[in-house]
Amino acid sequence: MDSLLREKILAVARCGMTSAEASGFFRVALGLHYLAGLMTEEALDFKQIDRQYNRFIYHSIGKGHSIASVLQFMSGEKVVRVLEAKGFTDAFTLHCANVPLASIPFLLELNLGVAKDISGIDPVGPVADWIAQKKEAAHAWSPA
Repeated sequence: MDSLLREKILAVARCGMTSAEASGFFRVALGLHYLAGLMTEEALDFKQIDRQYNRFIYHSIGKGHSIASVLQFMSGEKVVRVLEAKGFTDAFTLHCANVPLASIPFLLELNLGVAKDISGIDPVGPVADWIAQKKEAAHAWSPA
C-alpha cells in the first residue's frame, strides 16, 4: 500500500458531507482497493498486506477497526447506501479511476463469496440484491 493509494482513499473520504458519510466513503474506497488488489496472478502475502492496511486504517480512523471490519462493512446494508450516494460515485471516479465503477459488483460478489466460504451461509440481503440488480441492468442493455 503506497502513499499514492492512501492519498486517493483519503481524498474520497474527504468528499463525505458528514463524519459518518466520510467514514463510509473511506471504508468502501479502501475495501474496493483491497479486493481489486486480490485480482492478480502473483502470490500474495496476506499477513503483510493486511498489516499495511490495518496500520493505515488505525492511523486514519482509529483503533477498533481493521481490514476485516472493513470487509464486513462491505457485505452489509450500509455499503449499498454508500454506493448509491452520488457523492461517493463522483469522488471514487475522480480519485480512484484505477478501480472502474463497472468492477464494483464483481468485487462485492467476491467479498460475499469469501464470507460464504467462511460462514457457510448463502449471501442474501441488500448487497446480494444490489449485485443482482446491477448484473441484470448490465445484461439488459443491448447495442442498437
